[in-house]
Amino acid sequence: MSDKFADSLPKISRRQALVYLASGTAAMALPGLFGSNVARAAMTGPAGSGGQMVVGFSQEPTVFNPLMPHIEVDDGLHFSLFDPLFGIDEKGNFTPALATEVPTQANGGISADGLNFHLKLREGVKWHDGQPFTAEDVKFTLELLVDPNFRSWSRSGHELVRDITIVSPTEIKWRMEKPYSPYTSILAATFIVPKHGFANVQDKNTAPFNSAPVGTGPFKWQQRVPGDHIELTANKDYFGDGPKLDRLIYKYIPDLNVMYTQFVSGDIDIAGLQWISADHYDEAKKLPGKVVDVFQSATIENFAFNLARPQFQDPAVREALYYAIDKQTIIDALYYGLPKPTETYMPRQSSYFNADLPAHEFSLDKAKALLDKAGWKPGAGGIREKNGVKLSFTNSTTAGNHLREQMQQFMQQSFQEIGVEMKISNLPPAVMWGDYWMLSKFDSAIVGLNYLTGSDPDTATYMRSDAIPAQGGAGQNVFQYKNPEVDKLLAQGSAEFAPEQRKAAYLQIQALVRKDLPFLTLFSFANVRGHKQGAENIIPNINVRIDSWNANTWYWNKKA
Repeated sequence: MSDKFADSLPKISRRQALVYLASGTAAMALPGLFGSNVARAAMTGPAGSGGQMVVGFSQEPTVFNPLMPHIEVDDGLHFSLFDPLFGIDEKGNFTPALATEVPTQANGGISADGLNFHLKLREGVKWHDGQPFTAEDVKFTLELLVDPNFRSWSRSGHELVRDITIVSPTEIKWRMEKPYSPYTSILAATFIVPKHGFANVQDKNTAPFNSAPVGTGPFKWQQRVPGDHIELTANKDYFGDGPKLDRLIYKYIPDLNVMYTQFVSGDIDIAGLQWISADHYDEAKKLPGKVVDVFQSATIENFAFNLARPQFQDPAVREALYYAIDKQTIIDALYYGLPKPTETYMPRQSSYFNADLPAHEFSLDKAKALLDKAGWKPGAGGIREKNGVKLSFTNSTTAGNHLREQMQQFMQQSFQEIGVEMKISNLPPAVMWGDYWMLSKFDSAIVGLNYLTGSDPDTATYMRSDAIPAQGGAGQNVFQYKNPEVDKLLAQGSAEFAPEQRKAAYLQIQALVRKDLPFLTLFSFANVRGHKQGAENIIPNINVRIDSWNANTWYWNKKA
């Protein structure tokens, strides 16, 4: 927030200023200027009983190989193109997919000691190019994930797999180096890719498959128009339920006000990631012909640090910045009170949620005192410094997310009052969540993350010391967070199978993370979901990272 803006509001409170900013920006939506031929075609759909649906995403899917580092929006596409061995539904139940049965200790798919897996696969499944799906593809997928020359999105759990044995084209088994209880959930989030899609490819990171994916899923790749949309067509040979649509369009709309305008006009059928912004909720829920509701998700909004930056290596700095964030005003004024503040990355709905963590307090005085005590003294321009390091950094998020941008400006003003300079540097989603995020090129960021693997409390991919991509690890520890005690507790929790025995470890991890503050948890997402009346089976699922997990069952109710 510029000094000029702050000076123009000298007689109103911090809370009033944020309300003023929110209402002013919300009014700047430009109805009637948007829409596309693709979106308008959705009103009638192509020939055939299935028709098509257009889903609006605020970010553009750019990673089409599901085994490479990717974010939530890419999952939205992967669920349509690929299948895991088994999935997880909205009630938290594992459901068979490419495997005929979910392996458990009770049915013998997992040995009593948790060390041996034995899976039977579906017969007659074909890849989109007509090639048969076999156990060879499963073996290839599991081995590719741990290939040291491949940019794997996560090796957690997979690195423990040993002695993969193909019993037959529809039967596979392996052993684990040690028991690892989250592995069932990890497999449910692991899409299988075709071995033949990488044949004669020396560098699998640049394989043609990565830009023209072939899966077993309910929809086939049709075309991509960069910066606009991705078009998928029905896989008529799909082994599972559906697809019930002829065509599925994922449309990229980076400005949330524009996305809402297109939802109102009917140019998009579903407001997908990042849904309808909270400032439009009161109007949206009254719109005729629309279904709008609020869903408390497992995604947490964070102020994330890159701990490799020298100014963030002092715990006092991170704690002071937390004191300087007026979390409740942000929730009330920008998000209309819909989200819930939180002190942990664990969703409130989880039985592993730690409710006994210290409550956040907004206090600029305490923030200043903490920095004074830690030796950060005001320097040129009032910016604090210590040992030649200035408390100055950039903060980045998705350009076009107007509520986050307003939150940044509000934080910027608060930080300025305690002698900290935060410069705002927002980027298009495809840039922001590419290598800039995954390889820790940012200073700090505003980001929404679902830290869990399905409903499993394991967070190794985000917190384990060897899961730092910028340091050669496979995972999503972009914070570059290292705590040997957290590593030890993650190993301890993953070695237990009984929930009550696991719980103690995960409660302790939450307490350590709350103390270390590698990221500042702001609030849990309250997603304002919306879709056109008559679009059926648009069901939220807290156990996955995105709503299009069951797009194979979506259909138009012609009687609605």
